Amino acid sequence: MAEETTPKKEKPEFLSVPANTATEVPAPASKQLTWHGANGEELRYNVTAAHVDVREDAGALIGKMFSLSYTVVDEDGKHNSARPVTFAYNGGPGSASVPVNFGGIGPKRVATDGLNHLRADAALEDNPETLLRDTDLVFLDALGTGWSRIAEGADTKKIFGVDGDADSFARAICSWLEENRRWSSPVYIFGESYGTIRNAVLMRLLGERGIKLTGVVMLSALFDGVQILPGSDTYYLGMMPTYSAAAQFFGKAGQGVDVDEWFDRAMAWTEDVLAPALLRGDRLGEERERAVAEEFSSFIGIPADFILEHHLRIDLGTFRSELLRAEKRVCGRFDMRFTSDAPSPVQEPSFSAYEDPSDDALDANWVMALRRFCAEELDYHGPAIYLPGNYEKVNMTWNWAHEEPGTGWPADSPNVAVDIATALRRNPTLKLAIIGGRYDAATTFWNVVHDISCQFLSPELKKRVCWYRYGCGHMAYTDVPTLHAMGADMHDFYTMR
Repeated sequence: MAEETTPKKEKPEFLSVPANTATEVPAPASKQLTWHGANGEELRYNVTAAHVDVREDAGALIGKMFSLSYTVVDEDGKHNSARPVTFAYNGGPGSASVPVNFGGIGPKRVATDGLNHLRADAALEDNPETLLRDTDLVFLDALGTGWSRIAEGADTKKIFGVDGDADSFARAICSWLEENRRWSSPVYIFGESYGTIRNAVLMRLLGERGIKLTGVVMLSALFDGVQILPGSDTYYLGMMPTYSAAAQFFGKAGQGVDVDEWFDRAMAWTEDVLAPALLRGDRLGEERERAVAEEFSSFIGIPADFILEHHLRIDLGTFRSELLRAEKRVCGRFDMRFTSDAPSPVQEPSFSAYEDPSDDALDANWVMALRRFCAEELDYHGPAIYLPGNYEKVNMTWNWAHEEPGTGWPADSPNVAVDIATALRRNPTLKLAIIGGRYDAATTFWNVVHDISCQFLSPELKKRVCWYRYGCGHMAYTDVPTLHAMGADMHDFYTMR
């Protein structure tokens, strides 16, 4: 692919390579492979490692987005242009797509070992529940992550933000469809974590740019940024059912109750009891506050007096350190079932808050699998550094301002549920899947249910929204029972009219 040349400039801080090689990328590499499933099922597919140009309307290069594309082919090596194509990515902001690919829905998957940390030599196997059975797949690394490259002179302030990020993905998706002649294909987008915020904006933006989506998959979703702001009551409300699920898992509460029934009880108690109590603040009164704290304690396994000291507001860092304090363990954030030794007393709480055993157990294995696959299977040799998470340069400089459609002004903390509702109203044939896990404390399930319910969709549009809740954490696919359940549910979703 031809590159646009620009005058040489000093190295921008966000680049991890010299500025004069910022957009020098390896030539594309492809290979035909075969996926083997249960009962003798086989799929012949082409996999291609390449970069997609992201260009402004006038043609100026913004960057080159790394992609791994998997397309099913026939015996003659030809793809079916009527087959769906799904563009998939992770979130962050600042995360590459590798977990969704080699952890979740791609044709190759790192074999997991329950809640145990994986060895460095964990096996890479054919994924028994790959989405490739239902759709071709294109995994995209956001600019500034993975092997994606930002062009010299490109303004990262226009890229690293809610709207700029969605714009770059819309341009990359359009470029891929054009280069691969796939305009006849039903188009889906699949986002995880912050990727669901990206999805929400793309649902609207792609439609405005003449690309009519068939379906959207939201895995471990976050729609309203207010819920993660310090002091927000919706933050504490969203956490409560997830805390209760973790407490039950570790035997601190809910014993003898079905796990889904327990979670439903916690969801209902959050809305019927905790929400009114939090809204009243110090007007609640000591007697009522004590009563609520006692009930709260019965759900989350932490003493009522401790809950009272925090006025019914238990943040995630506190819960993770308190639940298993007697065992000198801390539980995970992405998946609360994972645990590790408690941090050293000399380490600051702010450091410990970003330590996550559920991330440590798996993340490096996925990156190593990607590197081995590209080098050994495709003979594609990327740069020495692959950035699975570029949080310092991307996440910490992120522009969260976003103008929800029809509001007339940008909000510093976006609520992209408004974008979702707008896209559904404009395109009532669009179908939406929302997937969440009981043990996900990064993007809590109660908040997503609340956010969508506040859009007051018509009964007809509500039928286009499919809800899936599993006994898993943030990366749902790491849990093998969930992997199989999600595979069956996604097949039904993709074949839904």
